[in-house]
Amino acid sequence: MTAVLSGTVALVTGASSGIGAATARALAAHGATVALVARRVERLRRLADDIESAGGTALVVPADVTDAQQAADAVTAVIGAGGRLDTVVNNAGLMRMGAAAQAPLTDWDDMVAVNVMGVLHVTRAALEHLTAAAADSPRGVADVVTISSTGGRVARPGTAVYSLTKFGVNAFSEGIRQELIGSRVRVGIVEPGTVDTEISDQLSPAAREAFDRNTAGMVKLMPEDVADAVAYMVTRDRRVAVNEILVRAAEQTW
Repeated sequence: MTAVLSGTVALVTGASSGIGAATARALAAHGATVALVARRVERLRRLADDIESAGGTALVVPADVTDAQQAADAVTAVIGAGGRLDTVVNNAGLMRMGAAAQAPLTDWDDMVAVNVMGVLHVTRAALEHLTAAAADSPRGVADVVTISSTGGRVARPGTAVYSLTKFGVNAFSEGIRQELIGSRVRVGIVEPGTVDTEISDQLSPAAREAFDRNTAGMVKLMPEDVADAVAYMVTRDRRVAVNEILVRAAEQTW
């Protein structure tokens, strides 16, 4: 594989498992130094070891991105260790399901904190560094990619607030895309369908039963499928901006 991202630094949130871990591996394989950001530090260390055993370079940066100061400190740590920041992948996410009339308000608070505020905190802290990287990079470009969802395109019963968060980050991404065009910072979203990750393990028993029923017989996407989409976005020549990729499981109807 050509090391298209050699000499660049990428930050991936939610890197301790699933899509985040797969994306970190993919970007490292393309030559990027990858900063692994999440709360579960032992998992980050194991992932860093795996990446480095495969010939890549990884930085372990424990942080809770729902906390604005921790998010800013994580970006500062990446700049201190790597000297620059060329790519941000906002992947940290949380899903809770349930009818709005019965849903615990804490579930809503948690989803907004992770899925929306986490994206805002990291992106805001990173923008000046991405702009600087785009200005001095031989590639002439930097990237912000946010992992959204099919739930950011179609709202369904039981996922109203989850969809709210994903519609929201889609709108935020489009707004900053237009703001950053002159800075050569590309902005994109990847909208996966049903992926075989730990996100469904966080559901309540009733919600998990409904999820399993709705996806019964479906061959789910693997995290690597979503990571491929991210890698495709950020490895394009600077003349190309792939702003949105929708990737569903082949049997998924929504």
